[in-house]
Amino acid sequence: MTEPLDMAGLQRRLARFAAARDWQQFHTPKNLVAALSVEASELVEIFQWLTPEQSERVMDDPGTAHRVRDEIADVLAYLLQLCEVLGVDPLTALDAKIDRNERRFPAP
Repeated sequence: MTEPLDMAGLQRRLARFAAARDWQQFHTPKNLVAALSVEASELVEIFQWLTPEQSERVMDDPGTAHRVRDEIADVLAYLLQLCEVLGVDPLTALDAKIDRNERRFPAP
C-alpha cells in the first residue's frame, strides 16, 4: 500500500526501503551528504552545456525529461534521508529560511 505523498510519508517509505536491505548502516550524515552532492552533480550534468533557451525547453524531450525527473528524485531522496538522520523537519527548515530571507531582502 502506498502512503499519501507528503514529506513524512516519503521519509517513512525511504526508511522502510533502506531497512529491508540493511542499508541504514551506510546512511550516516557524511555518506548521505556525499551521495546528495553526487546526485546534484548528475542533475547539473544534464544542463551543463545547454544554452539558457535550451535549458528552458529541457522537459520537451521525453528522454531528457525522464532523466531530469530521476535525478530530482534522487536528490530529494537523499535530502529527505539526511533530514531523517539529523532530525530536521525539511518544511520547517525551509519556512524558517524564507522568513530570514524576507527580513534580509525586503521587497522594494
